[in-house]
Amino acid sequence: MTGVFEIADGFVETVAKHHPLTATHMGVPGFDHLMADYSPEAIEAFHMESLAALRDMEAAVPANERERMCKDTFVAEARLSVEQHESREYLRDMNVLFSPVQSVRSIFDLMPQNSLEAWENIASRMEKIGESLAGYRQTLDIGRAEGLVTSQRQVNGCATQCEVWAGEGDSAPFFDSLVNALAASDIDDDSIRDRIEDASALATSAYGDMGEYLRSEYLADATPVDGVGRDRYRLAARGYLGAEIDPEETYDWGWEQLAWVMSEMTRTAGLIKPGASVGEAVELLESDPARMIKGEGKFKQWMQDLQDRTIDEMDGVHFDILEPVRKIEALIAPPGGALAMYYTGPSEDFSRPGRTWYPTGGKTEFPIWREVSIAYHEGVPGHHFQIATNVAMTEELSRFQRLLAGTSGHAEGWALYAERLMGELGYLENPDYYMGMLDAQELRSVRVIVDIGMHLGLRIPAHSEFHPGEVWTGDLALEFMRERVHFPADFVASEIDRYLGIPGQAISYKVGERVWLEARESAKQKAGASFDLKDWHNRALKLGPMGLAQMKRELTGA
Repeated sequence: MTGVFEIADGFVETVAKHHPLTATHMGVPGFDHLMADYSPEAIEAFHMESLAALRDMEAAVPANERERMCKDTFVAEARLSVEQHESREYLRDMNVLFSPVQSVRSIFDLMPQNSLEAWENIASRMEKIGESLAGYRQTLDIGRAEGLVTSQRQVNGCATQCEVWAGEGDSAPFFDSLVNALAASDIDDDSIRDRIEDASALATSAYGDMGEYLRSEYLADATPVDGVGRDRYRLAARGYLGAEIDPEETYDWGWEQLAWVMSEMTRTAGLIKPGASVGEAVELLESDPARMIKGEGKFKQWMQDLQDRTIDEMDGVHFDILEPVRKIEALIAPPGGALAMYYTGPSEDFSRPGRTWYPTGGKTEFPIWREVSIAYHEGVPGHHFQIATNVAMTEELSRFQRLLAGTSGHAEGWALYAERLMGELGYLENPDYYMGMLDAQELRSVRVIVDIGMHLGLRIPAHSEFHPGEVWTGDLALEFMRERVHFPADFVASEIDRYLGIPGQAISYKVGERVWLEARESAKQKAGASFDLKDWHNRALKLGPMGLAQMKRELTGA
């Protein structure tokens, strides 16, 4: 009988074969010259192979605890994937952050440019963009015929992104940047230069065509309704959490969390400026030249220095950091995408390190009061410690666990927990930085409220000072966020589009943190005076990625 790890690792190759962009994200070699196929036939072919792998895994007998955990993770994720496929949600897979529109473009941010072969892969991939987006349109057209469509908001947002990348706005076409990168490199080859120039023109045209399709064809069939309703929301949320939730209980809890953080922010404002309100303190933090960094290059270096210093200070004291995990790169994200900072994991061999990406939105002045906590979230001890540690655990975890498994609730929950942890460990004693952490907590609490509220059409509680008793809409959520969170207006607008396009993902931060904190408290109660936080963190990180329900079982024995 085939072993658990063998089945799981074989599935990595299956995914790489069907999804070459995912292969590049994982760092699996041999697929960088290929582009994704989003046609209905390709989607169905992958589904059938996934079903076969699931049947094999269900029949497999684990040889030890590591294999048992791997099997539990694989079966849970595979069963959910099958359920999601059968819901036919893929026929309307379009949103402003996590859909083929963005994946086809953003993959070029991860591809190496240090050799002739690397540039040949880039050229090959660019040449196939038109075919890839055409297959995607075939899938979307089936959805249109069946009445399975996304919202007008998401269509317009994706069309705008296509237009930006096609150079139809104030920016140059994105793919021209690759032509310029080759010209600035040490590669001196007329053939590849000509090929890259031609491929860039094809890719730019393909994105122009995609934008035109969205505006002139798809938009007419798109729904004006932003929310997805309770049933679709629960399925989507389960995918991001790896756990079932009661949406209404979670919605009420979100209000409780918001009340706590607003009280704490009021107290902290007085530490920043005696007698100041939260708004006055934030205005000072945003405008004081002594509290900001000027210049994109200087800001990028500040981010890098913060990550490197944190790794040095934490290793052996609060975490035992594996050697490959000690390297991280802080980078500025290309324009055109969403405005939230993000992380990309290392390649399998760590030749491409873990990276944090900061979208500047065109700004050149960077108040740092909230950036410290964001850096801890995306880098160390947040996403980078968790994801890169798993990639490095080649002996203990299957390749599937190291490269492919996991949920947003597990990862984002850990990263938000990491922000709060840094306060507990004394890294946020400066009230500016502590306010930044609270600001992130406020945003994540608001996300729980508006994400569930908008998608389920819930009413705002009668006790709220904000439009009590009214039903949530995108416009109300935008107004609420502008009043409650202290982020730029363009970022807040981008966030609303994001929540409405990927239901259930926005709550994964706070809900995930909730489960991480519950698991830690349970372990403390059980161990008593012998509880060691560093040992608990090391064990928790080395379990491997999984859903929140399984994680809580593994860490508490429940």
